[in-house]
This record gives sequence, C-alpha cells and structure tokens, in this order.
Amino acid sequence: MDFAGKVALLTGGARIGQTVAQAIAQRGCGLALTYRRSRDAAEATAEAARAAGVRTVVLRADVTDEAQVAAAVRQAEQVLGRLDILVNLASTYERTPLESAGARAFSDALDANARSAWLFAIHAAPAMRRAGGGRIVNVSDWLPVSGRPRYTGYTPYYTSKAAVAALTESLALELAPDVLVNAVAPGPILAPPGLTPEEVGRRRGDRQGGALPDRDRLHHRRVHPGGRRPASLVRSPCRHVR
Repeated sequence: MDFAGKVALLTGGARIGQTVAQAIAQRGCGLALTYRRSRDAAEATAEAARAAGVRTVVLRADVTDEAQVAAAVRQAEQVLGRLDILVNLASTYERTPLESAGARAFSDALDANARSAWLFAIHAAPAMRRAGGGRIVNVSDWLPVSGRPRYTGYTPYYTSKAAVAALTESLALELAPDVLVNAVAPGPILAPPGLTPEEVGRRRGDRQGGALPDRDRLHHRRVHPGGRRPASLVRSPCRHVR
C-alpha cells in the first residue's frame, strides 16, 4: 500500500503506538490518534507526526464504549477527509491470579482487548469502503498464536488475545475484498533503557523477578482476505519501545 495521502486511525498512542505512528507519518499518511488517559503521550506523538508534515487529530475515546468508538471514527473521517487504515493497538495487560479473579476481570480483559477491536473494525469498515478500500491491523500476542501459555496469572489476557486472532480471521473473510484484515502477534518487548530491575519487574508483573529477555521475536500473523487460515508467520527481531 502507498501510504501517501492516506489516513490511519491508531487506537493507543503510547509506546508501540508512538513507533507505529512515526513510521506511518514518515510515509506521508495522516493520523488520527485515540487515547483514554495517556493524553500527553498522544499529543507528543501527534506533534512528531505534524513535524513530518502530515495532518493529525487527537481524539479521546473509551475503546470499550461503542458510542465513543463510533464518534471517534466519525470525527477522524470528518476532520481528515477519509479513513484508509485502522491499527487496533489499545490493550490492557493485567496479572490476574485465579485465586482472586472473578467475572469482572475476565470481562474487562475481553472488552479492552477484543471487543474494542471489533467495535472499531465495524465502525471503520464503512468509512474505508467510502474511500475505496482499506486495511485493518489487529494486535494479538505470540503466546495465544503459538498455542502455548507460559505464564500463570494471565488467563483473562491470554484468552482475550486469542479472541483477537480469531476475530482477525473472521473479519478477513467478512470484509474481503474491499478491506484487508491482518494481525501481528508481538513477543515481549524490550524494556526502555534506564529502568532498574525492580522497575522492570513491576511493569512485567510476573514471578520471574523482572528479567526480560535480551532479545525476542515479533510474530506477524497474516491472513488471506478470503481464507480462514493464516497465510504465513513472519518473524523479526523486536526493538526497544519507549
């Protein structure tokens, strides 16, 4: 896809979102960024995109609220003139030990990670068709895609990201051929430079003492628009993401 002159909507403007936004903006693609609490991060990302010469709008939205999702998509199209790309990055990552887990924890994970991707997709697809077609990229996780859970205490998260992979495959079939739907399944990202082992441990929240791998892989799950199985699994080294 030629990004020049296109418009992308990114949910979540922090960390990975900042990196994705910069890469898209450098290719001449306008940006709509949503945030819920991380306004400063979203605004900083928007400023960097504007410095690259592209139009940008920052929108506050609770990605679990359908009315707010619909409004964000509508505003993005109205302000920037079109919508071609949706990147569903908004996500939560909460440790939920079974001993203290309940229905709310499970519902919250599904809402934030899977339902949000569904809501943005169904509201963005008509706008993409008005623009002549589009692309949707969801973010799953390497563990559900590999079928091998490795950490205890993350069942709601793991299940919600497995749902994202299934959602991607189904939407790819439903929206073809006008809108192509794919998913990436990242492995653990490297911690930002300068964090102490204790800070890394608090961010990770598992029982492995906060040690993150020196290097891991990103798994990209690519789905044929007319098929039900992933076309390929592409791996690339992961990088520091601030």
